Amino acid sequence: MGLKFQHYNGMTGKLYLPEIMGSGVALFDFDNDGDLDVFLVQGNVLEPGAQPARTQFPWRGPGLPRSRLFRNDLVAGKDGSRTHKFSLKFTDVTEKSGIVADGYGMGVAVGDINNDGWADLYITNLGANQMYLNKGDGTFSEVTGKTGTDDPRWSTSAAFFDYDRDGWLDLMVVNYANFSATNSPTCYAVTSARDYCTPRVFRAPGNRLFHNKGNGTFEDVTVSAGVDKEFGHGLGVVSADFDGDGWTDIYIANDGDPNQLWLNQKDGTFKNEAFLAGAAVNRDGKAEAGMGVDAGDFDGNATEDIFVTHLMDETNTLYVNLGKALFEDRTREAGLGMPGHRFTGFGTAFFDYDNDGWLDLLVANGAVQFLPLMRKGDPYPLGQPNQLFHNDGRGKFVEVTDNVAVGFQLLEVSRAAAFGDLDNDGDTDVLVTNSNGPARLFLNQVGSRNHWLGLQLISKNAGRYALGAQVEIVISKNNFRWRRVRTDGSYLSANDPRVLVGLGGAAAVEPVRVLWPDGTVEEWKGTPVDQYVTLREGTGSQKQ
Repeated sequence: MGLKFQHYNGMTGKLYLPEIMGSGVALFDFDNDGDLDVFLVQGNVLEPGAQPARTQFPWRGPGLPRSRLFRNDLVAGKDGSRTHKFSLKFTDVTEKSGIVADGYGMGVAVGDINNDGWADLYITNLGANQMYLNKGDGTFSEVTGKTGTDDPRWSTSAAFFDYDRDGWLDLMVVNYANFSATNSPTCYAVTSARDYCTPRVFRAPGNRLFHNKGNGTFEDVTVSAGVDKEFGHGLGVVSADFDGDGWTDIYIANDGDPNQLWLNQKDGTFKNEAFLAGAAVNRDGKAEAGMGVDAGDFDGNATEDIFVTHLMDETNTLYVNLGKALFEDRTREAGLGMPGHRFTGFGTAFFDYDNDGWLDLLVANGAVQFLPLMRKGDPYPLGQPNQLFHNDGRGKFVEVTDNVAVGFQLLEVSRAAAFGDLDNDGDTDVLVTNSNGPARLFLNQVGSRNHWLGLQLISKNAGRYALGAQVEIVISKNNFRWRRVRTDGSYLSANDPRVLVGLGGAAAVEPVRVLWPDGTVEEWKGTPVDQYVTLREGTGSQKQ
């Protein structure tokens, strides 16, 4: 298949915190050939002047480890269609691409920052971040300094979104901890054995919001937008219209601190309403170790619900949106309490793995502190299995890992998870990264049993992806699905920007309505199913 990647975390035995946090992955179509390519973020050494041991990281060629870009070369089947059978092939094109990402990498975000129709990359690091502009010829150029988008701190997740609806993608960068190898203390577990420090040992540096000026540069509006007023050890970020006012908001998952819900005030500023909204802490009033996060309409009421993954002995938390950004912790009622209590979750997403029309959940797990029962001879005993939960359509989730998800039982230290249809067969695949381990691609063999509809949305003023657009798919009078266009969410990752909607047994849909980022509403009738369809703003029937 050609997708070979081994993560290197710089482990030295000194138990530095960054060793257990990375790293990310992006699924995006960098060459606009209709299939998803892969960018995998790499770690590095943590101490100045150190060199990675080749026994720990068997990379090819001279120099330090670096992030890799893999081109997806799908081959057409005999009937002219694309299929994953014998045809999914990846080619490492890192050197040809011009991307030189050899810092201590953490995460990646994807968006078209100059509206030229080509997807650009933003790479977060322990240290200076990097912005890469897609030149449209298979190569990228670094424009970090030119665009003014650097952040020299420890950045984790990032998100592209258009918060002021001017047609240009802005950028939120989430920062974690004021760490360096020289300021890292010795920490201990409750057993008195040495262990990794918690993030609270280090000061939270604060996040950063960049406004896209539309001329190839960004301006730092962190202070003027009001997002400098709250601090937290940030790890996950997702953008969505949580209060239903047509403007995109931001939710940030913090590790050990209350989460933040930045509601868009429509004037270039934000207010953190997480406590008033009921989405800052769990139902017991406790802040948890937020890692990954996603938003989606899991219960079919046209509001964006929130799911956050947490530390072992806590629970992953489901915040149900009751409307107008008022949330209620229904983790226990949804059956997600005890299953999450056993593991430490990172990458996650609401996605419909079986295309029955209801959003399911995946959680990528891996411990961050040494497990009580270490496996003999394991130099990195943090491995845990991943989990898949099926949405029963009645407000509850049932774990189906053993019955459906082959390979999820591997005891690995999973971190990022990116979601997208890599083989274009109409169901969502998952690419999971493992700290100090291999990347794992899980191809979906279930979703194609049901009908589906794939949508590529292209807006007039917001580039190829139309991030933030909302879609209503009407199947029948009282049966509809509500989705949005995004690339953010999960943990350190970027996802397929296409909207993929499971239809179950329905072989046709009624109108497809799109609320574009600028507030325009359009409708399309007679949209074919079981294929990908491109909807361009201005080609549908306008609605009030």
